[in-house]
Amino acid sequence: MSLYAFFLEPFLRYGFMNRALVGAIVIALSAGPVGVFLMLRRMSLTGDAMAHAILPGAGVGFLIAGLEILPMTMGGFVAGLVVALLAGLVSRFTIQREDTSLAAFYLISLALGVMLVSLKGSNVDLMHVLFGTVLALNNDALIMIGVVATISIASLALIWRPLFAECLDPNFLRSVSGAGQPVHLIFLGLVVLNLVGGFQALGTLLAVGLMMLPAAAARFWVHGLESMCVVAILIGAVSSYLGLLLSYHLSVPSGPAIILVAGAIYLASLLIGSRGLIRTRLTPPRHRVA
Repeated sequence: MSLYAFFLEPFLRYGFMNRALVGAIVIALSAGPVGVFLMLRRMSLTGDAMAHAILPGAGVGFLIAGLEILPMTMGGFVAGLVVALLAGLVSRFTIQREDTSLAAFYLISLALGVMLVSLKGSNVDLMHVLFGTVLALNNDALIMIGVVATISIASLALIWRPLFAECLDPNFLRSVSGAGQPVHLIFLGLVVLNLVGGFQALGTLLAVGLMMLPAAAARFWVHGLESMCVVAILIGAVSSYLGLLLSYHLSVPSGPAIILVAGAIYLASLLIGSRGLIRTRLTPPRHRVA
C-alpha cells in the first residue's frame, strides 16, 4: 500500500471521512483553549461532569424529534446550563462545595438522560447519544459545529484577560473588579457550548476527551498560556486525523479511536515532553526549561 493510499486516499475518496475530519478539527480548534483554561483553573473534572450533565436535555430533544440535530443540541445546552447554575447556587447558599454539588447533579443527570433515551429509542440510539457518530456527520451538523466554534472563540477572546487573571489569583480579581463571578458563569457556558458541539461527533461521554487530553498534553511541552492553547489545538487536530485513519484501516469505532490517539499523545508527552518526566528527572535543575 502506498503512502498516498494510506494517509490521504480515505479523505479524498470518501465524503463521510472528509466531513468527519473537518468536524473533528473544528471541535479541536474550539475546545482546545477551553480545556487549557479548565486545566489551569483546576477544573478538569468539571468538564467531565458537564459532559454528563447535557445528557437529559439531549434525551428530551430525542423524545421530541428523534435524532434531529437542533432539538438535541438546544436541549443539551439548556440542561448543562441548568446543572451549572444549580451547582453554583448550592455552593453559595449551603455548606457544600461546588465540586461536590456538581458531582451530585451530574450523576442525577446521567441516570435521567439514559432513562429518557431508553424510553423511546433502542440500544443503538443510546450508543449514538453516548459515543457519537463522527462518520455520520452531515452538512447540518457541520454548520452547527461551526457556529458553536465561532461563538466560543469570539466569547473567549472577549473574556481572555479577566479569565487569565482569575487563573493566576481569583481573590485578587474579586478584590479589584466585579467581573469574577460573571466571567466564571460565562466560562461555564462556553464549556457547555463546546461539549454540546462535540456531542454531535463524539457523544456525551467522549466529547470531553478532545477538550482535556490535548490541553493536558500541551502543558508538558510549553509554558505560556497562548502557546499552550496553540499546542492543544494542534494535538487535537492530529489526534482527529490519526484516529480517523485508525478507524478506517482497522475498522474500529471512530470516536474512541480519536480519544485513544489523544491519550497516547498525552502519555508520550508525559514521558518525553520538554517538561515531562524524563527531561525533568535527567536534566540538572539549572538547565531545565521554566
